[in-house]
Amino acid sequence: MQHAPPEPLLRARDLVVRRGRQEDLTLILDYFGRNRAHLAPYSPLPPDNFHTLDHWRAVLRHADEAFAQDRQAHCFVYSADQSAVVGVVNLSNFVRGAFHACHLGYNIDETLQGTGRMSAAVEAVVRYAFDELRLHRVMANYLTDNERSGRLLSRLGFTREGIAKDYLRIAGRWRDHVLTSRTNHAWTEP
Repeated sequence: MQHAPPEPLLRARDLVVRRGRQEDLTLILDYFGRNRAHLAPYSPLPPDNFHTLDHWRAVLRHADEAFAQDRQAHCFVYSADQSAVVGVVNLSNFVRGAFHACHLGYNIDETLQGTGRMSAAVEAVVRYAFDELRLHRVMANYLTDNERSGRLLSRLGFTREGIAKDYLRIAGRWRDHVLTSRTNHAWTEP
């Protein structure tokens, strides 16, 4: 029988990292609205309804189902009082069996770049992946020209593994990505 993973409620510096809830919809819309231009060069083209309540209601419903099925943990980064969304840190594409791995994705409010908050939030989520979800490997990939993301992952102990040509379709075109990963050397069988 499949058991739902433990809910993340993580503290990282002056931030709270947790899964989104339906009552957070306006905070989520506000985050993506105010960071639209900032995130566009690093993101797939959004659907036409991306900045609507209906879209995010469906995203959160899907995220709840996928979390319950041990397939992803879609988390948002909140201010300390949880009155604003200031970033996203996702664990997706869980594979168990002989792999016990997932992919990591993240972004942060443009005004918080360079403050160390993204590093703190990502580290908290990676620790959650290792300690609570009992994953062995977290993979994070970034655009070859995104030096800031490369430095963040390097600081957090991710190892560069190579380049994937035409890896993801970002901002409407296929882009090369640097592949990195971090492994849990204390992993034990779940």
